[in-house]
Amino acid sequence: MSSAVLCSRVLQRAAHGFVFSSRAVPASSSPFLCRAHRLGPSDDEMYQRTTVSVMQKEPGSGIMIQSYSSRGFNIDGNRVFGPCAVLPPAILQWNVGSHKDITEESVSLFHMLEPRIEILVLGTGARLERINPSVLALLKKKGIAVEVQDTPNACATFNFLTSERRVAAAGLIPPPVSTALELTQE
Repeated sequence: MSSAVLCSRVLQRAAHGFVFSSRAVPASSSPFLCRAHRLGPSDDEMYQRTTVSVMQKEPGSGIMIQSYSSRGFNIDGNRVFGPCAVLPPAILQWNVGSHKDITEESVSLFHMLEPRIEILVLGTGARLERINPSVLALLKKKGIAVEVQDTPNACATFNFLTSERRVAAAGLIPPPVSTALELTQE
């Protein structure tokens, strides 16, 4: 058998299930048909990392959360300290201290908006926390879907929904300072 031909097993569908059969396949057809294939220097286009740089935001793509910290958020270049409400037309301070402070009154600004939002993403801090069921019932009654997540995932979800041009809002509580990497002097 010549070096230009690679033997591989090809899965074929038969009438009574799956049958394995051998057939000769040219090596140039695909480098992934054999487990023994190793990427070499000539294959550099196959294993280079892809990077994306957003040079200019697409017009009308909406508000994007760029980063978060224990002190607040960076939203479209605006630093917001503490909990915030990210609405289609604005960014507001949100008067809640923790997930326990998310009440029917504190979410009222989300269901009074025009145009009506489709989905509200709630970020409850460093971990996913339960929201009072009466709050969720109120929002459901008003026709607003709710996604409750920890703040890092809520930021990503909000950005995804906004990039898909969904009418979304977010109520975000910054995660507390992590002590995992804190140094102490003795």
